[in-house]
This record gives sequence, C-alpha cells and structure tokens, in this order.
Amino acid sequence: MSPVVSFWRAGSGMLLGVLLLVAGLAGCGALPSTQDAMQAAQTGSAVPRTPRVESTLGTQWGEGRESATRTVEAARLHPDRPRAVAQLRYSDEASIRRALGRSSDRQLSMQLAEGDVEWSVQDGQGRPLPIFSTPGAQDHQLAGRHGERYELVYTNRSQRHYEVVATVDGLDVLTGQSGSLRNAGYLLRPDETLRIEGFRKSQREVASFRFASKERAYAANTPAGDARNVGVIGAALFDVRVAEPDPDRSRRTTSGQESGDPGGPSAFPADGGPFAPPPQYRR
Repeated sequence: MSPVVSFWRAGSGMLLGVLLLVAGLAGCGALPSTQDAMQAAQTGSAVPRTPRVESTLGTQWGEGRESATRTVEAARLHPDRPRAVAQLRYSDEASIRRALGRSSDRQLSMQLAEGDVEWSVQDGQGRPLPIFSTPGAQDHQLAGRHGERYELVYTNRSQRHYEVVATVDGLDVLTGQSGSLRNAGYLLRPDETLRIEGFRKSQREVASFRFASKERAYAANTPAGDARNVGVIGAALFDVRVAEPDPDRSRRTTSGQESGDPGGPSAFPADGGPFAPPPQYRR
C-alpha cells in the first residue's frame, strides 16, 4: 500500500489537511525528545541519558527513486498534541560502541504510541539497522554505514489512522525546510507499513537517503539546513480522521496548482515549490 503527506491550513476553527498518497510503497531542527522525557521534565525526575556520541555521518541527497502521489483529505484530531514524538541519533557503529561501552542494549526497532506503531530504519536490502542505548536511557543511537542507502519504516499495528511527520538532519523530508510539528506528514493507515525512502523532489520522485560524510550531508549544503543538526532523525505521530478518497480525483501538485514545465516561463518565479530543492555543494 502507500504513505501519505498532509498540508495543513487554518479554517473554520480547525486544521484541515490535504494528504498526498504515495503509490507503489509498502503499506521526517530535530523533533523534540520522547514523551517520557517531557513528562520527566515536568515532574522534575531524572532521566538517564545515553553518553554523548559524536556523529561521524550525515545524510546525502541520493539518487532519484520513482514514487508517485495522489491526493486524499484528512484532518488532525489533536493538531497541537502529537500522540508520540521520538528521535534517533546516528553515527558509525564503532563510534557508538566506544562511547556506550559494554553496557549498551541492542535492538532493531522502536515502539511508538504505546506500541501502536513500530519504527525501524532499514538498509537498501530491507534489513533493520541496529539501534543502541544504555539501560533506562531515552536517547537511542542508530548505527549506519558510509555510502549505504536507508529507509524509514513504520508499521501500524493498530486500527488508528496516523500522520507521520519525519525529519532527517533537522530538515522535513517532504519540503527540505526546517522541521516542525506544524509541517505536513505521511499517512499511515491501519495494519499498513509506510516506507519513506528519501527527500521528496516532486509528486513522482524522491532523492534517496544515503549515509555520507557530514560535509556532504544535504543539510550542510542547502540554505534551509543547519550543520549542527546533522546526525539526527525525528518522528512524530498525530491521530487523523481520513475522508473517503475519491478514486477519480485527478493528480495535482500540493499547492493545488497544475504541474507545468519546470523549465518554462512562470508568472510567480519567486515562489518556491512545495518539495525539497536539490543541494548546493560549495566545492
């Protein structure tokens, strides 16, 4: 089945969304830490933290992969209250093991929204990458390998509809702009698996996620990026109500305008597109 993207606008006292359904798939600064960490801050209790791991990797703008979209409508049930918020820091495995020592736990996925959704990061062959942490800590460290392609994979084990807002290196995976809980996300339907393969270039294509040096990271080579955020992946879940999609609804761009010739004349040349722009390498 497929993932979905939501674009929100204020109206009639509620937030409404248009979600882009991505066909052909299985069925996001860093977002805030987990809800447990936020609750601990409110109560004043101490939250064990994983020893700091200095990231040696970033995520590069990789090769294009076909990923077509169509639109459906949905609305967040609680626009200002995500059901779950989590993040993964990433580096090479040797650096992680040196920092955490022998006491680290190794797992292959994370549970979000009290187990409703299982989140893993998989390589190009569909194998989960290891996630390390120390007992009781909230920080999790993902082990990547330089040059390897990866995907963000979310499996919904509930009967709820969720919107997944994802960031990589502090950038929204849909727009390439700074990550925010107000941004749009992908739709995750009940009993389905969502695979986010890269930064969205258009309604038909994404740029693959590939581990690279921090200097080659997309966030270090685009105006919206901040090199200080390189090395972290964020995910937030929102409960959504999905309108019955119209199977005959025509394809369109996320702004509601028809796609035109990207090389042709434009009446509004200063307006950027709704998707991520390519990187601008300095050298």
